[in-house]
Amino acid sequence: MKEWQERPLEEIYAVVFMDAIHFHVRSEGRIIKKAVYIAIGIDMSGRKDVLGMYVGENESAKFWLSIMNGLRNRGVKDILIACVDGLTGFPQAIAAIFPETEIQQCIIHQIRNTTKFVSYKDIKPLMVDLKRVYTAPTEDIALSELDLFDGKWGEKYPKIAKSWKDNWVNLSTYFKYPEAVRRLIYTTNAIEGFNRQLRKVTKSKTVFPTDDSLLKMLYLATMDITKKWTGHHQDWGQIHSQLEIYFEERLK
Repeated sequence: MKEWQERPLEEIYAVVFMDAIHFHVRSEGRIIKKAVYIAIGIDMSGRKDVLGMYVGENESAKFWLSIMNGLRNRGVKDILIACVDGLTGFPQAIAAIFPETEIQQCIIHQIRNTTKFVSYKDIKPLMVDLKRVYTAPTEDIALSELDLFDGKWGEKYPKIAKSWKDNWVNLSTYFKYPEAVRRLIYTTNAIEGFNRQLRKVTKSKTVFPTDDSLLKMLYLATMDITKKWTGHHQDWGQIHSQLEIYFEERLK
């Protein structure tokens, strides 16, 4: 397991998805909730791989910074696009190590975080209007739709449009790319699907005795899950050629 955690990595990753999953671990006679930080990368050949898993305290940007350092020390020189949740300070942690990396904040996380207090009777029409924002064909149209959304719902739910506007720089990255790239990066579904598979394996274990026992079980599950990851992303030829156009200078 240690050898796997420290193995050399590719120099360039097209996309890296980063997220944390939480488990209960016994520590000094207490049961505490710990975060397992996970990074999944897609290299320039379209191969998907779990780059690493790390146990830490509750998810923090500071811990992610140490993970970014670890990836660099294992040979990663550049990440074209990083797909992350909305954790405060996360983009800054990535930029400190990989300053040219573009950040795409997960749209699904943003929707969940900003609509969790919407009343049941409003959620359906509100989601129809919000969908017009994130499925818009261009960023300009998306911003116009966001203004319309704010005009309609802002008085009742002022925090929703404000949060979208405050985070717009990292939420809107995908608008600059063609459809195939957009579909790949606008959510962290790639890593959430992996997390669901980990939860299936660990569901019978409510509390782990140590960090090492947790990591060992997740490592064995990862080896099993990734055996099925054969071939490339179905649209990889198209995605690769589009990424080469956008990142020509960095890929030289």
